[in-house]
Amino acid sequence: MMTRDDALALVKAQGPEPHLVEHGEQTEAVMEALAARLAPGDEALWGITGLLHDVDFPQTKDNPDRHGLSAAELIGEGLPPEAIRAIAAHNGECTGVAPETDFDWALRCAETVTGLIKAAALVRPDGYTGMKAKSLKKKMKDKSFAANVNRDNIRECEKIGLELGEFLDLAVAAMAVREQDQNH
Repeated sequence: MMTRDDALALVKAQGPEPHLVEHGEQTEAVMEALAARLAPGDEALWGITGLLHDVDFPQTKDNPDRHGLSAAELIGEGLPPEAIRAIAAHNGECTGVAPETDFDWALRCAETVTGLIKAAALVRPDGYTGMKAKSLKKKMKDKSFAANVNRDNIRECEKIGLELGEFLDLAVAAMAVREQDQNH
């Protein structure tokens, strides 16, 4: 399995915009937290999978049917088959790879929730500090807030046994720690 440094280098080699690298790192943090909860011992694999899930986006942004499948080609044998499958399934509506496992569902809800949480942090005076699931649930009801975030994908957390509030709190905590680590 490739290292985190190798994964980040692969992401950056594709020429992504800075916000896409940040999104990958946020997804990595949420996936590590989910793995600690659902698949202890797999934190590194789940995290690197989160980091790499959009590795092909600079090339596939105009061809969504390839997004996730082209990532598999770029990654090659750098990740085990279950991780490659999760990457393809995170965009299952377009790739035809339906999510089936906890790993698949976790990546779908983790990568989606980062957009909601980041948008909420940007409009809060204290950013992530003190952010609670209750306020995020309210934001989810406001369709104009972070309008491109698929709320149904976030609610798929229930498919991995997490209630929405619990998932939101876990994701906020993971992203807050990552943000703090990057700023020090």
